Amino acid sequence: MTARELDAAGITDPHLRRSYAVCRRLNARHGKTYFLATRLLPVARRPAVHALYGFARWADDIVDDPRIAPTPEQRDRALADLEQRLRTELHPGSAVPVLSALAHTAAAYRIDHALFTDFMASMRMDLVVTDYPTYRHLYDYMHGSAAVIGLQMLPVLGCRVPREEAAPHAAALGIAFQLTNFLRDVGEDLDRGRIYLPADVLERHRVDRELLQWCREVRRVPPHVREALREVAAHTQDVYRRAEPGIAMLDPLAQPCIRTAFTLYRGILDEIESAGYAVLHRRVAVPRGRRARVAADGLRRLALARMRHRAPAPGAAPPTARRNLTP
Repeated sequence: MTARELDAAGITDPHLRRSYAVCRRLNARHGKTYFLATRLLPVARRPAVHALYGFARWADDIVDDPRIAPTPEQRDRALADLEQRLRTELHPGSAVPVLSALAHTAAAYRIDHALFTDFMASMRMDLVVTDYPTYRHLYDYMHGSAAVIGLQMLPVLGCRVPREEAAPHAAALGIAFQLTNFLRDVGEDLDRGRIYLPADVLERHRVDRELLQWCREVRRVPPHVREALREVAAHTQDVYRRAEPGIAMLDPLAQPCIRTAFTLYRGILDEIESAGYAVLHRRVAVPRGRRARVAADGLRRLALARMRHRAPAPGAAPPTARRNLTP
């Protein structure tokens, strides 16, 4: 399948093909929901998504995977090295496969390099910031860690409207996905010394770091902790509602992919509620059967979209390299 995707994207250089293959493996191994949704994109656009994911995953692993950088000093040096490589090696011939694929994607889809710089700034925050007093502080972090991911994806997906009209919704969707991850992974993040739930929300419900740690250790969720988590979930649902209108602004052939990702990620919130917000000692996931049904619906939507809109021929310019598509 990798060769088919690369052929459809017109990527023939052997070094670039190997670079994109590395990114695809990262996506398949770590981003299961994301990877499933990506399979619903037109074949020619999938390598670009793999490249964007591969870069984000590489930086995230530096921060969170002790096998890559065991100590704070090593994490700091590794991030500094990546930032330097971004400044000097962001070109398709880079010896670093992820950067080679990223550079090729950025050039092909005219992605602003400042979005990668903003992402790295948030990764650096993870080295020193362990909690966030309010949503305003958390959103400052999520601009670089989540909103820019949506903005990077937008040129790859293509728009039916001017890009600046779709951009706020794309940014909101990135934030909604990350807020969902924060709720799902609150226990794992606590093990890393971080809390991504606003402190003022927790305080309103008489919850603090020590209580969350106790909940994780004894595998219990007292009612007031559950209420704090429910409030964060309600805020996240509001962000999904702000993001949803943007799906219809996308190229029709990209909409089934994003609708599938939207439904699956939002479904994690449903599963968290069904589990009684017991996320501090277990990882909640959308059941395999539900994932299969959502994926099947995505395939149905994609088949309808293909019937209504002829896909570009292999090797054609990406959507944003042409004028914006009209409805």
